[in-house]
Amino acid sequence: MNDQRRPAIALECVTKSFGEKQVLRDVSLGIQEGEAVCLLGRSGTGKSVTLKLMIALLKPDKGRIWIGNQDISLLEPRALSGVRRKMGFLFQSAALFDSFSVYDNLALPLLRMTDMSRPQIGEIVHTVLDEVGLADEAQTMPADLSGGMRKRAGLARCLVLDPEILLIDEPSSGLDAITASEIDELLLRRKMQHNTTMVIVTHDPYGARRIGDRFAVLDHGSLIAFGSPKELERHPSDTVRNLIRER
Repeated sequence: MNDQRRPAIALECVTKSFGEKQVLRDVSLGIQEGEAVCLLGRSGTGKSVTLKLMIALLKPDKGRIWIGNQDISLLEPRALSGVRRKMGFLFQSAALFDSFSVYDNLALPLLRMTDMSRPQIGEIVHTVLDEVGLADEAQTMPADLSGGMRKRAGLARCLVLDPEILLIDEPSSGLDAITASEIDELLLRRKMQHNTTMVIVTHDPYGARRIGDRFAVLDHGSLIAFGSPKELERHPSDTVRNLIRER
């Protein structure tokens, strides 16, 4: 990875609190274009908050957050919408609209954010559903999908706008080992074929090692380690070594 390139995502001295609780404290890191970075840490260490800051669902109390050459913490809503157009966010719950079919869940962002015709939208939706292995589920309602299928459908909805950046919260949460491995494979294939930049919150060191180029380890609101798995295996912190150790 050529670290001389402008990062696709950069956090500069980011601090975030909720009331008296400080969740992040002076966190700085840079994520390069096409790189997959896994955010690791114990529960409550600010991993999901970091993702939400990266897409400006939350604002930092202090510091700057860059997507390419734009500081999103300063952008007005219209400009921010343009930046988000390049990003996909996969929530832990998949966050599908239960009253819409899988097809309609995927078509909605294309209807709202592009001027594509209905046939063009249909072609993209079916292509992406095929990519994630849900070609036969277009008319299925989310309530009728298994947990793994819901996760695939949520990922598919992220992909219809062909994002340059994917932010993913706990892709293997609630899934059995085989299904979690299938989700990992989908993400890895997307990264390799499309050079997609990814930030993945996970508690799964096995999946993280399959996908991640580097790991960022958060503890008590601070970034305590950032590097490749091999680099962090030799880290002096027991917390870091335990978090990245395959179980």
